[in-house]
Amino acid sequence: MFFNSQKNKTFMEREIYAQPKILSDILECYLKDDDVVMDLPDNVEKVLLVASGSSYNCARFGADLFDKIANIEAGAIYSGEFLLKSVIPSNERILYIFITQSGETSDTNKALMKAKENNLRTCCITNYENSSIWKLADYKINCHAGEEKSIAATKSLTAQALCLSLIVLKYAKLKGIDIKSYVDSIKNLPCEINNALSLRSKIQKYSKMLLSYDNVIVSADGLDYALAREASLKMKETTYLNINSYILGEFMHGHVAVLNKKSAFIYIVTDNLNYAATKNLNKIKKDYKPLILLIGNQNDKINVNINLNLNIENVVVKSFAIIVIAQLFALEMAMRLHHNVDKPKGLEKVIQ
Repeated sequence: MFFNSQKNKTFMEREIYAQPKILSDILECYLKDDDVVMDLPDNVEKVLLVASGSSYNCARFGADLFDKIANIEAGAIYSGEFLLKSVIPSNERILYIFITQSGETSDTNKALMKAKENNLRTCCITNYENSSIWKLADYKINCHAGEEKSIAATKSLTAQALCLSLIVLKYAKLKGIDIKSYVDSIKNLPCEINNALSLRSKIQKYSKMLLSYDNVIVSADGLDYALAREASLKMKETTYLNINSYILGEFMHGHVAVLNKKSAFIYIVTDNLNYAATKNLNKIKKDYKPLILLIGNQNDKINVNINLNLNIENVVVKSFAIIVIAQLFALEMAMRLHHNVDKPKGLEKVIQ
């Protein structure tokens, strides 16, 4: 059962609430009898993902999944940075994956052209067949998100991330890795996204609290850092507030000084907190006394102000739920500020 998104007033709201159905359709399209059915090369030993904006956060998430699940070396690079590279890794067993919602993102398309000039194997994940990037890439994945009218990427981001997750599972299976537990969990993804959407009343209350702080920091470690990046980007582009993301360990090297102002600190965690994270969070609490909001896992080793716990065992599925929660935070904060959430001031989808 899916929420009726048509009752919502803005395109951003509708697109957030459309995600369970879209993700269900993607699974139906690409998951057949527990096998991932996608046209991709078999002999891949390394993957490089190229994208911009929210699609880069998706790429970073995917790169970590390749390492965690498929034991394949992978990395993510901004499209603009890729264009500046004078030396590009070239090997017949490397696959370059380019991610763009519109298929017309200028720097990403130029990056793919550069890859083609260097005779590299290319794949695109995009929302539009027959777009420029679709025609250029050797392998093509349609993320089936439908037209996205809001500037902030929501349904396109999770659709891209699910397609990328399925690609990872396909390559894991090709390497002889048992993916059954991941496949079984990911089948429940639409239901878990619905559960995340049901937390909106809590998110409304917490969003009001966050707006009373001078600084909002979103932090995480490892796989979760891509989620923190996306959360801060969504909040920043809809609220216009200077909300930033950091890997927690790096944040302690000087950046932590921003907490001398009245601050809220959001920490995202999909698995158990490790010793280093627990130590750093307790130090932050003791030295700076910010509001600490923990999203993901319950933890009694640190004294947080708010714990938005998600009872989801699989870290990949939990990651998607956290992305949706971040979208709701961005929506609620922007609405309280009376911003146009569909067309934030000065922003547009970059396609030229």
